[in-house]
Amino acid sequence: MPASWASPTLGTLVAGVVLASVCGAEPSNFLHLDYCVIGAGPGGLQIAYFLQQSHRQYLVFERSDVSGSFFVRYPRHRKLISINKRYTGKQNKEFNLRHDWNSLLSHDDNLLYKHYSKDFFPHADTMVHYLNDFTRIFALKVQYNTEIKQIKVERDSEAWNGHHFFLTDQNDHLYRCSVLLVATGVWVPNAPDFPGSQHVEGYEDVSVDPADFVGQSVLILGRGNAALETADNIVGVTNFIHAVSRSRLRLAWATHYVGDIRAVNNGLLDTYQLKSLDGLLEGDLSHIVIIRDKNGKLHLRLKHHLNKSNASQDMSMKIHDQRLLSEEGADNFAVRLPYDRVIRCLGWTFDFSIFSNVAMPQSGRGRMNKYPLVKATYEAVNLPGMFIIGTASHSVDYRKAAGGFIHGFRYTARAVHRLLEHRHHGVHWPATALPVSQLNNIIIKRINEASGIYQMFSVLADVVLLQKNATEFEYLEEYPIGALPHLWQNTGKKAENGLFVVNLEYGSNFSKPEADVFHPSRSVGDPKHAWLSNFLHPVIYFYRHIPTETEMTQRPKLWPLPRPSSIHHVVEDFLTDWTAARAHILPLRRFLETCLHTDLRNYFAESCFKFALTQQHLPPSCRHGYLNGQGLLGSESL
Repeated sequence: MPASWASPTLGTLVAGVVLASVCGAEPSNFLHLDYCVIGAGPGGLQIAYFLQQSHRQYLVFERSDVSGSFFVRYPRHRKLISINKRYTGKQNKEFNLRHDWNSLLSHDDNLLYKHYSKDFFPHADTMVHYLNDFTRIFALKVQYNTEIKQIKVERDSEAWNGHHFFLTDQNDHLYRCSVLLVATGVWVPNAPDFPGSQHVEGYEDVSVDPADFVGQSVLILGRGNAALETADNIVGVTNFIHAVSRSRLRLAWATHYVGDIRAVNNGLLDTYQLKSLDGLLEGDLSHIVIIRDKNGKLHLRLKHHLNKSNASQDMSMKIHDQRLLSEEGADNFAVRLPYDRVIRCLGWTFDFSIFSNVAMPQSGRGRMNKYPLVKATYEAVNLPGMFIIGTASHSVDYRKAAGGFIHGFRYTARAVHRLLEHRHHGVHWPATALPVSQLNNIIIKRINEASGIYQMFSVLADVVLLQKNATEFEYLEEYPIGALPHLWQNTGKKAENGLFVVNLEYGSNFSKPEADVFHPSRSVGDPKHAWLSNFLHPVIYFYRHIPTETEMTQRPKLWPLPRPSSIHHVVEDFLTDWTAARAHILPLRRFLETCLHTDLRNYFAESCFKFALTQQHLPPSCRHGYLNGQGLLGSESL
C-alpha cells in the first residue's frame, strides 16, 4: 500500500489563530496549507499534479489507504466503460487523447493508460494500479487514512478570499486552508426511502456471482449503466429480469452523452425487444411499495392501492397486508408476478454531510441535486475559494459533455489551476501571441488536434483575442465558455479589437433520446450547408466585444454563447479531419477575412515585392514576413 506523504517541512507549516469566526469558535493549533485537496481519486490527483508542477503548497487528504479507492469496489462487475483506444494511426499525443478516456494529463508518456491495459474496456483493477503509480511517480503529497469529518469557514480579512477553511479529520486534527478543492466524487448510494425499501438490496452490496441468482426472478430499480451492467451479469441464469425507472430510456449514441446507456451494457434491451421474458418499465419510484408475502416472495405495488386499505392501519401494518396483493384494478397488471429479489441501482450522490451550514455548497436543482452547484469556473456559487473538482463538478455540463468523467474533468481541473494561478499568484492564463496572418493556420491545427475542446465541447473553448488593430492576436486554450464575461478577471487578458471563440458543437436537434441518429440523411457534406451539420463540428463565433453577463443569460435557447456579430460552421467530417482545402480551410479563411477586413492569404516574396511597389496596404503575410526580412533566406552570396 502507498505510504502517506511526509516531509520534514510539514511540521513547520504555519499555525495560528483565526481573527474572527463565522461560527463563533476560534480554532488554534492547526496546520496551515495554501491548498487543501479532499480525495485522492482521479480528480484530486489531477489537480494535485498541476499544483505540484507549479510548486504550490498543498496536501491531499484521502480517507482510504490507496489512491482511487472508489475503483477498488466499483464498478461492481469490474469492467470500466471508458474507452481505451490504443491505436489511432497517428503519433500526435494531443490527438490521441481524444480517444483515450482514462489517462490523466501529465508530461510523462509512460503514464498513458495504454501502457496499463490492452482492453478496450479495461478492468477496474488497472485503474487502481494506474492511479497509485501516478501518485508515486510524481511524488504527489497525499496523506492517506485521513477522513475529513467536518469543514467550517472562519472569517479572516487577511485571507486570500476573506476567510479560511478549517478541516477536522477523524482524529480531531485541524487543518487551515486558503483554498479548498473538493474532489470527493459522488459516492453516497442514492437509496430512496419508500414502504418496503428494507427488502431491497443495494448495488453496493448485492452479490456479483451469477450462481446466486439461478432460477430467480429479479426486479431492478434503475435503468442506467449500473442497472444494466447488473442485469447483463445475471441475464443468463434468471427466470426474468424487469427494470423500472422514472425516466425514459436514454441511449448514449442518441444523446451523445457518455453517461447514458452504453452499447456495452445493453443486453437487456435485446432480450426485452426480442420478447425473451425480460422487460423495461417506466414509473416514479416514489409511488411504489415492495411487499413480502408469507412465502418470502416480493411484490411491486403502487401506493394508491395502499390508500384503498383500512385507513386506520399504520403503514407498517399495510405493507404486510396480504389482501393488497390481489386488489389491483386490472388482472393484467404488468408486474403481477412475484420476485425473488429486488436490487436498487440508482447511482450515487455527493456527500454534503461533512460541511457546516456556512461552508455547505448549494445543491443543484431538479435531477442535478446530487451535485453541488458551481459556477462556470467550478467555484461554489455561495462560497469563494471552494472549488469542486472531478465527478462532483458535473452540474456545469450534466447530460451534455464529459465533465463527470476522467476524459472531461482532467481538462476542467487544468482550467481551475490556471484560474488559481492568475488569481493568487499573478500568473496570466497561458497564451500564444502571433501575427494575424497565422490565425487561420492555428485554428485549423487546434480543431484537428485539440483534445480538451473535443471532449468538453460547448463547455471549454479556445478564445482568440485580437490586439493592435487586429494585426496580432493572443490564443487562449480551453477557457470555460460560461465565464467569458469575466475573461479579464480570470486570465489577465483583454480583447482590444474583438475576439473569436472556437467551439465544437453537435447539431441543435441531433442529441436527444428520441433522435434517429442513423437516418440516411444524417450528415452534411456541402460547405454551403455547414450550419446544418449534425455531428460534432467546429463553430467559430466573432464578437466585437466580450459578451456581458446579461447577454450570456439571454442567449438563444440551446446556444452555448450569445448571438455573435458573425458565426461560421466548419462542415462536419466523417473522419473528424478538417483539413480539406476547399471544404474546410478556404471557407474558414474567407470568414476570418470578412470579420477582419483583411487578406489572410500567404504570398511569396516576389508578390510581396510587387505589392510594396504598387499598394498602400500590404497583406499581413507580407508585413510580417517579407518586410521583416523573412521573405528571402540569406546566404554567403546574398
